[in-house]
Amino acid sequence: MSEVQLRIFQHLLTAAAALLYSAVLTALMKPFIACQTRQSYRKKAILLVFFLHLAGWLFCSSAAVPPGLFGPVLLALLLAASRALYMEKSFTFLLVLLYDNARISSGLIVESADFALQRLLSVSPVTLSGIYLHTAAQNTLFTLAHMTLLAIMLYALQQQLRKNKMTLDWRELCHLSLIPAAGILFGRMISVLLFEINNGVPLRLYERHPLLLGIVPVLALLFYTGTFLTAAFWQRLETLRREREDDFVKLQQAQALRGRIHETEQFYTHIRQMKHDMRGHLNNIRGLAKNGQYSDLEQYIAHMDEAVQDVDLTIQTGNAVTDVIINDKRQQCLARSIDFQADFHYPASGGYDAFDLGIILQNLLQNALEACEMISGGTDGCNTMHGKITGHDTMHGEADGHALANPKSGCRGKAYITLSSRQKGKFFLIEVKNPFSGELRFRTDGLPATTKTADVPFHGLGLSSVRREVEKYMGELELKTEHDQFCATILLQERSNQ
Repeated sequence: MSEVQLRIFQHLLTAAAALLYSAVLTALMKPFIACQTRQSYRKKAILLVFFLHLAGWLFCSSAAVPPGLFGPVLLALLLAASRALYMEKSFTFLLVLLYDNARISSGLIVESADFALQRLLSVSPVTLSGIYLHTAAQNTLFTLAHMTLLAIMLYALQQQLRKNKMTLDWRELCHLSLIPAAGILFGRMISVLLFEINNGVPLRLYERHPLLLGIVPVLALLFYTGTFLTAAFWQRLETLRREREDDFVKLQQAQALRGRIHETEQFYTHIRQMKHDMRGHLNNIRGLAKNGQYSDLEQYIAHMDEAVQDVDLTIQTGNAVTDVIINDKRQQCLARSIDFQADFHYPASGGYDAFDLGIILQNLLQNALEACEMISGGTDGCNTMHGKITGHDTMHGEADGHALANPKSGCRGKAYITLSSRQKGKFFLIEVKNPFSGELRFRTDGLPATTKTADVPFHGLGLSSVRREVEKYMGELELKTEHDQFCATILLQERSNQ
């Protein structure tokens, strides 16, 4: 191999290494890109990571930027593109920091191993061509070894981070960044000291200080291990926090559903009592009519009508739990001049638990109700009621003059909620729609970020509870926005063990 061939080979090896490093970073960040709109958008975001790393590498190489500045350049590029990557800036910052720490730590370990092997094997080519070939082979093995070790380190970190998808504030980010940042600074310091020219003779750090041959890789490994254990510890804290939130949500929902079930039981008890008393009412009506006491008869019938309305559930779905939840939300909507449409039929099969469906409906309808309250102009002349509320065997057919929302009426600023369900075979579909304005941002766990500020630790738990219930039925939760409308779609699969 000639000197020209060696230079060409070095350029090709550098280009190949840049592509491989870009691919490794892309593989690290790929699972955390939480685009929930279209699959094509997610693919574009993944490719963007690859090209940003490659662009940063080429910029630092062409502009003769010191190697230590590549990490900050890459960090700046990815933070600027975090919105296009559908990632939070804090989590993007953490991933880039972990990548840079692992890259530097693995490089120090491989560098030490390479020096030790050279001393151990003592291969000394005689010809100039042999020296060039030996150098090319050595650089290739170094690059492959570094790439392999880096991939293993990043894979271990990725698996640890994927256990619980974290939403970090900047204070938590500072805690997680301390050890990897210290590892990066240590690596940069050692890189500066690795080579030195003494009287025109290049000397490596390990030749001047042989003891460091064992200390440097151990310290690099300790920095990486500390980073890994910190991530594991934080994941454990995240698990405990989620368990606390889940317990809180379950307690609140259980109490709410128990209260509503009790109300439903009272409702049906009243119905049975009215049925029992109906014969006596008919006898009284017959007697008043026979005696010509029509004024008293009219008052008596009006009193009975009031008694019936007091226990009227306008929408009946076929299940007591879902009856109360949907009618409760309907009443809240009517009080806020929000049009409400419900076409929900409880699944006829026994493969679904009413408590689970109650949690799903309660959270989806509550989120839709809160979104409608934020819509400006929701109480203007556009909230005219039209249509009918549909249910399952409603008591009066039409919903006593109240109407449902018509999202296609062309009235901008109108607040409405539509709930529908459909069963086909072993699958049950639930869909809730409401108006939406602005931009929907997703967290790293794939759920929309909450805009609430009070009691933040317990906000944003509704959709998490919904997803947990959906997973019980091996189902799917899809959230999307289209034409100023937010749509939450739930697909459940019947459980045979119910």
